[in-house]
Amino acid sequence: MLLQTHNLTKRYGDFTALDSLSFDVKPGEVVGLLGPNGSGKTTALRLIMGFLSPTAGTARIAGHDCWVDSVAARQHVAYLPAELRLYENMTGRQLIRFLCDLRGATIDEDIFPLAKVFDIDIDRPIATMSSGMKRKVAILQVLAPRTPLVIMDEPTNALDPNMRDELIAQIGKARQRGQSVLFSSHILHEVEQVCDRVIVLRRGKLVHAQTMAELQAGRLINVRFERDAVLPPAMAGLHVRECHAERIAIEYVGPLPPVLEWLSGQAVRELRVEPLGLNAIYYRFHGNPDE
Repeated sequence: MLLQTHNLTKRYGDFTALDSLSFDVKPGEVVGLLGPNGSGKTTALRLIMGFLSPTAGTARIAGHDCWVDSVAARQHVAYLPAELRLYENMTGRQLIRFLCDLRGATIDEDIFPLAKVFDIDIDRPIATMSSGMKRKVAILQVLAPRTPLVIMDEPTNALDPNMRDELIAQIGKARQRGQSVLFSSHILHEVEQVCDRVIVLRRGKLVHAQTMAELQAGRLINVRFERDAVLPPAMAGLHVRECHAERIAIEYVGPLPPVLEWLSGQAVRELRVEPLGLNAIYYRFHGNPDE
């Protein structure tokens, strides 16, 4: 594994910001860390980068402990924080070259033509740039060195919709080159577009982890019975989301025939089957993100 965390925990007094987080990122994989503000996403990424010391647990990048051997670990990763602090006395081009040199990495010269795609003048002093332009420079600097692992914290902040789409496309291209990407977000469609796997955090805990292939194979089954709702028998991959009065909502990953066979023996007034989608999983733990 390129990145591994085991029981990663961070406490501030009686408050637990991150609670026993264990997951991994494989080479060439894009993983989305999903949750609202305060769910522990940024804490997890800062622990992995070695900017915070853990209360308990471990994290390793390419086999290097992120605290004991932090310098070696960081040679394998490029990081985009949510809150930017750039050297404002430099131009964008100077900053990109400086950070690559600091890492000891060879810069990919293709990154400079990409500045035109992002609609930014990288020869302009950073001090004169807007927050959106600074965000674009920061994105270019994490893409420039072609490190095995790229970590991004809310990378689409301050970007307009077109630039968000372009960044998602660049994450996909990074995967094609064999790079791994771990990024945090609370925007569901971004995660669905590009991720191979999603990790959902709630109040510092991992509450759900699933590949997008598994998720896309799932279905949301809404049933309205003639009389009171009937609970289905236990089945692998089946989760009852809601059950009240004559209605039931079921999340299901698996072949439909067993569910349809059960329903055929019930007094069903209405049946609706639709793709499960990431929205349904998020709704289970955080409520409707669109409200």
